[in-house]
Amino acid sequence: MSDIARIVLEVKDLKVTFRLPTGDVHAIRGLDLTLEENEVLALVGESGSGKSVGVKSFMGILPDNAVIESGEALFHDQDQTVDLLKMKDSVRRKNINGTKIAIVFQDPMTSLNPTMSIGAQLITVLRSHKKIPKKEAYARGIELLREVGITDPERTMGQYPHQLSGGMRQRVVIAIALSQDPKLLICDEPTTALDVTIQQRILELLQSIQRARGLSIIFITHNLGVVSKIADKVAVMYAGKVIEKGTVFDIFYDPRHPYTWGLLSAVPELSDSKQELYSIPGTPPDLSKEITGDAFAPRNPYAMEVDFKAEPPMFKLSNTHYAATWLADPRAPKVDIPPELAERIRKMKQEAKDYAEG
Repeated sequence: MSDIARIVLEVKDLKVTFRLPTGDVHAIRGLDLTLEENEVLALVGESGSGKSVGVKSFMGILPDNAVIESGEALFHDQDQTVDLLKMKDSVRRKNINGTKIAIVFQDPMTSLNPTMSIGAQLITVLRSHKKIPKKEAYARGIELLREVGITDPERTMGQYPHQLSGGMRQRVVIAIALSQDPKLLICDEPTTALDVTIQQRILELLQSIQRARGLSIIFITHNLGVVSKIADKVAVMYAGKVIEKGTVFDIFYDPRHPYTWGLLSAVPELSDSKQELYSIPGTPPDLSKEITGDAFAPRNPYAMEVDFKAEPPMFKLSNTHYAATWLADPRAPKVDIPPELAERIRKMKQEAKDYAEG
């Protein structure tokens, strides 16, 4: 299979602006993404970096005051390629949303109807695209609930959302998302509202489903600790752009952008209860104002004069690893990774080696 045949989604130079009474906010300033078959791509960044907006734009679920200024979102399905940004909303809802591409949101209560039983909701979704008998839809609903790890699916079919725990509700939402056998699953902070133990179970469930179905997944999160458990590739976003991308090993073992260094340093170490939690100094830029140079420059302790004058291109570091930082320019002075982060990476590598050998 050729490389192009393996690509599921290509987002090119996407720009999205929100029209507000106080002025325009340039939420996405040129987003580029590529997702392949059977791949989990994590979109990572602080709140407001554009992770969810970018995805919602090609799903056609942005608010009315959002304007797509430019770009393409090419979805490759079998022998057909469509630009999701150019599709009419009615066509996208009928042919793409829920069937080819499905979404799991952060709070399952916003996705479930509190007045309908779980079974009624599953049956409604199952029959919305395929006119199958109710009995067949009910049986399929049982299968889906069992697939997402619900041990008593028959009982759950008769329950209402408020009768289920947060983890159970999220499993139901995942079941609904899988009901039409999508090719691409988008998970928008799906574990944020859950406690750590349930988070782990949901991540393991998604991994199991992804492997069994051969799904492609876009996993949106601000938590790099979650990313390490599920992703194949990572795209780090800042101020509406991807500023570093690579395999999960590239990003965790050989990060090159100072912003990525900050994100990794901010992940707490469970083995060190006395550790002072790191936070990136400063605040993200005001996207209603014009940005000159590197958007991260005011927060970057390694910023050079050029960072305030010119936006860095995406430098190729290897066949899989790219970073938009002037530190990657061959002419730039050599800046070593912060020693504390270097030590953390050394520990991660050793733990991974011990796990592989043990």
